[in-house]
Amino acid sequence: MPSQISKTWLMLAPLVLIFSGGLVPLPAHAQAQVYAPAEFKDADRLQKVMALIPEVDKLYADLAKTEHLPGLSYGIVMDGKLIHTYSQGMANLERRTPVTTKTQFRIASMTKSFATMATLRLRDQGLLKLDDPVSQYLPELRNIRLPTIDSPALTIRHLMTMTTGLPEDNPWGDRQMALNNRSLEQFVGGGLSFSNVPGGTFEYSNLGYVLLGKVISKVSKMRFQDYITKNILLPLGMKDTIWEYTKAPVDQFALGYQWRNNQWEAEPILHDGDAAAMGGLITTIEDFALYTAFHLSAWPARNELDNAPVKRASLREMQQAQIFAGMQTKSTLLDGVTANPRFISYAYGLRTTRDSQNVIVVGHGGGLPGYGSQFYFAPDHGIAVIAFSNLRYGPVYGLTGKALNLLIEKAKLPARSVQAPGILLQRQQQVAELIQHWDLALGNAIAADNFFLDYSPEDRIAESKKHFDSIGKVLSVSAIRAENQLRGNFEIKGENGGLLIAFTLTPEPDPKVQFISISKISNP
Repeated sequence: MPSQISKTWLMLAPLVLIFSGGLVPLPAHAQAQVYAPAEFKDADRLQKVMALIPEVDKLYADLAKTEHLPGLSYGIVMDGKLIHTYSQGMANLERRTPVTTKTQFRIASMTKSFATMATLRLRDQGLLKLDDPVSQYLPELRNIRLPTIDSPALTIRHLMTMTTGLPEDNPWGDRQMALNNRSLEQFVGGGLSFSNVPGGTFEYSNLGYVLLGKVISKVSKMRFQDYITKNILLPLGMKDTIWEYTKAPVDQFALGYQWRNNQWEAEPILHDGDAAAMGGLITTIEDFALYTAFHLSAWPARNELDNAPVKRASLREMQQAQIFAGMQTKSTLLDGVTANPRFISYAYGLRTTRDSQNVIVVGHGGGLPGYGSQFYFAPDHGIAVIAFSNLRYGPVYGLTGKALNLLIEKAKLPARSVQAPGILLQRQQQVAELIQHWDLALGNAIAADNFFLDYSPEDRIAESKKHFDSIGKVLSVSAIRAENQLRGNFEIKGENGGLLIAFTLTPEPDPKVQFISISKISNP
């Protein structure tokens, strides 16, 4: 059962175990747990997601069987709470140690967002700037020859966004994690080969994150591992998240394996090293749920005390698209037919996708010899799925995205609504009054300079009369749907139909109405 987490920065409620096992026919050594948070604000929302859990459990169980995963653990986080976990298989085949939510997996490149989070924390403290040249902190880079004479300086931002111009290096980079600083300095100081100009295009570079770790160490005056542990992991309550595998209890650490010649073979395990910012963290589903909930807690922006390890604004910045990374033009909805293409970007140690339904999903995968992991979260929907495995590049990547899409689509989870500020509520009432009666004194009081210049009062009155005549007697005015702090829409229901009213306010200190549209809706 997960540990009590109510005292973390996230102020999460304790998790209460209410069910164990029996959700689906479970394989040997499988554990399914559903958690009921003590005070879940939206019980209906929770119930809709819980109804889909047997289907998601089966997806992961089938994957484990098909792909020969020695061990697997996944979890669902919603509205700041770990609401479900499923674990199966073995963490250690020789010792027959079963996987649980406390099993420690190496999460490989999912480590990268911790490095960028640490960098933003240092930036927020005024200790560095994202557009500083990396050579300002790492002297070994000062004599690096860039690919062209007009190349921009290599910056910290380039490291964070995979726009260093260094070549894609997954196979090579995965074996470099245990290098020490002296070896790294000699390697980098001997010169680097670039595939692109810095800042020009996305190309996945583990070496870039090795350099970012060194920058964190230089600026913080401590090993980046210690900085991240002290300032991020421990404040979030991630007490079982470590860097060196030999510090994990033997019965808690997931050994890595590969499937070869119809059998599992143990993989060599890399020790912690000075290159570990690219992929060295070791954690549990319970701990990583806290980290994922922390990311989700940044939304929406709000007027609340902000004393977490990293500012909410910086968390949101981490998740924002920074550089185009690709398109998934053939993606579909769950029916496999309806087109749903996705636009992919790289953010700061995270990938961000936006699909044709305007669903935003953020996350990152991780793969090393012996391990495969993935997490995805939907900031606007407040839900996430995390999965770890101890197979070489264990393919939980696509399925974890599918699981999140399934929960959002089948549970019909709406995007988190924007809370309308007082001025938007006030202007809604005034707009509803104005378009029905056209009191010009009211119009002059709330209208922006352009409003009656764009269309004369006579034209606006004539258009409104046409629309209101078509719906007959007005029966009700709906609550506003805020699109943001200065834009919203609402419906007016009449005896013979309804109207959709949309309006936008100006950026003035006392925001005025700059735009109103009125359109007929078929089913008010």
